[in-house]
Amino acid sequence: MPSPPDASSSDTTASNAAQMTSPSFRLAALDQDFLLDDSMRGVRFLLEYAKAENALRDWGVRSTIVVFGSARARDAAPDPQRRWYAEARKFAYLASRKGGALHSNGSYRDNVIATGGGPGIMEAANRGAHDAGAPSIGFNITLPHEQEPNAYSTPELTFRFHYFAMRKMHLAMRANALVVFPGGFGTLDELFELLTLRQTGKAPPIPIALFDQTYWRSIINFEAMSKMGMVDRSDLDLITYADTAEDLWRQLTEKGVLNRLSPEARIRLQEIPEDGGR
Repeated sequence: MPSPPDASSSDTTASNAAQMTSPSFRLAALDQDFLLDDSMRGVRFLLEYAKAENALRDWGVRSTIVVFGSARARDAAPDPQRRWYAEARKFAYLASRKGGALHSNGSYRDNVIATGGGPGIMEAANRGAHDAGAPSIGFNITLPHEQEPNAYSTPELTFRFHYFAMRKMHLAMRANALVVFPGGFGTLDELFELLTLRQTGKAPPIPIALFDQTYWRSIINFEAMSKMGMVDRSDLDLITYADTAEDLWRQLTEKGVLNRLSPEARIRLQEIPEDGGR
């Protein structure tokens, strides 16, 4: 048995190094092992919401135009991918010049281009906003094969998420319109996410436009879904089609993407030529 302590002696050689280096002594906010523990998943989810939310508020981003599309469609690819890239870039340029992203509405920015932040159509849309001198958002996601952000999203508005659900929430919550270029599984996932929110009334009545009608009608038979009774006929009205950047912008303006702007700001923006003097 250990001997009882001698109250008359004074031990000044004891070290508290073990206590100081113990994981339990770390400040919780600085303890990465603790923050990455399974029990803290809810906290990490909240952090992913708050970090992006704070930055978007600091920049006055009140509404966005979300652009989805394939990461594989490149500027130097053969047609039709090269055309999709070019039209996405042109559309984002038009929308950024004429939609309110250039801070034409007091303290708010409206219709700021938002993408998934990666290559392909996402890059093209961020690039078009960059051409216009407007900010744009990149909501990147961490993937097994790491996706790097493209070089055209605004650095302060380039985010990275672990959780797809939180990324989708940020893509949807400020969306004033959704423009979907041809894409694969990821693009379809995002499209049907927003379509379902619109169909169920969980999202405001934002326009959803699909670019390249031939592509979309060849891969999804919405008419058959209606004929089979899987969706109402009126649900098909949630979608419109366009084949040029100019037609995309015309459809969105007809469906009210400029309604949040003051009448004076709207008039000023409409006076900007479509090429913006480019």
